[in-house]
Amino acid sequence: MTRVIHLRHYGEGGLPEGFKQMLIDVHADSYAHAMDDEFNQRFPWFVDHWSGMDGFTCVVAFEGDEPTGFAYGAPLQPGREWWRSTEFQPNNGYAATYAVSEVMVRPQWRKQGISDHLHEALLEERSEDIAVLLVDVTHPKVQELYETWGYEKVGEQRPFADSPLYAVMVKKLHT
Repeated sequence: MTRVIHLRHYGEGGLPEGFKQMLIDVHADSYAHAMDDEFNQRFPWFVDHWSGMDGFTCVVAFEGDEPTGFAYGAPLQPGREWWRSTEFQPNNGYAATYAVSEVMVRPQWRKQGISDHLHEALLEERSEDIAVLLVDVTHPKVQELYETWGYEKVGEQRPFADSPLYAVMVKKLHT
């Protein structure tokens, strides 16, 4: 059963002081076992990159004042949709895309449905045709979770030379 949490929504230009550090701290807690990996150490760069994108949105879950997890992403600009390197083709040709960059829950709050609530809240008012995300291929249970949320694997890619190999997953938002 999910603990009592409340969700706060954030968007570009409306980020409070300390917001980015809060995400970095949740990430450090979530990846404490893997922070010796240089790719994981670059997370602050990813926070800056994504939070600076047009249309950036983020949902943070809190138990009291304690952040338990977050989900964030942004619309991809036409011509910059990295998922197009896969064989997936939308039925109507062009598909406006929202990229889900992160869905992360701190270890002590996992397996309580919080990630599902975060993901659902992140996408509930999106107008894009599809959502896309990447999941490390060495984490099949995470991929299976995303499949229960309506995603399908459409390919694989390694976006950075030092990144893991990721499954590219796509979900139609409006059927």
